[in-house]
Amino acid sequence: MEELIEILQALKPDVKFTKDTRLVDDKIFDSLGMISLVAELSDEFDVEISPMDIVPENFETVETLYQMIERLADED
Repeated sequence: MEELIEILQALKPDVKFTKDTRLVDDKIFDSLGMISLVAELSDEFDVEISPMDIVPENFETVETLYQMIERLADED
């Protein structure tokens, strides 16, 4: 989780991220930001985030994002 928060803070240094930070509802990431985030997560965690994974439910909070990463890592 700490590594994920570090990535998020590198992309958005002005936001204080916790596991409950609402990424979608609070509009922290716009569409270009989401593309950057997906690319960073794919590289850092060595997971393939498919278009089917890019749904609001997976990006709602830091916690749901982390759960998606863990699920994708387990699938490999």
